[in-house]
Amino acid sequence: MQIRIQHIEDIRQAARQFIQAMGTARVIAFYGSMGAGKTTFIKALCEELGVEDVITSPTFAIVNEYEVPAQGAERRPATIYHFDFYRIKRLEEVYDMGYEDYFYSGRLCLIEWPELVEELLPEDALRVTITQETDGSRTVSV
Repeated sequence: MQIRIQHIEDIRQAARQFIQAMGTARVIAFYGSMGAGKTTFIKALCEELGVEDVITSPTFAIVNEYEVPAQGAERRPATIYHFDFYRIKRLEEVYDMGYEDYFYSGRLCLIEWPELVEELLPEDALRVTITQETDGSRTVSV
């Protein structure tokens, strides 16, 4: 599947389209070069999922946690984990942070720079590539 984002104004619609297509995936790995739009797209996804917190890249914190307000019969807020592994120097850092508790929690995990932790990703992780096209648009490929 490919979603084309012609202009930044189209990103929320693209996020809605992605959410409908992602199915039951809980760990989603976003690949793309610096400036491709990974953080911006994740921000739009979180907003479409109902996050009201300020959504920023967890570059220095490694992981940000966002709460989605309780909806429907569930009456429990959902948690979304947003990772940025860009600054990881050794895989041991990811072990030390207890990545398993996040990746296997059943909660939504959105990962930037997954190349650096590829061997730790669950087999069923959804792999997404965001590409910046020459005309400035973006293509989100699943």
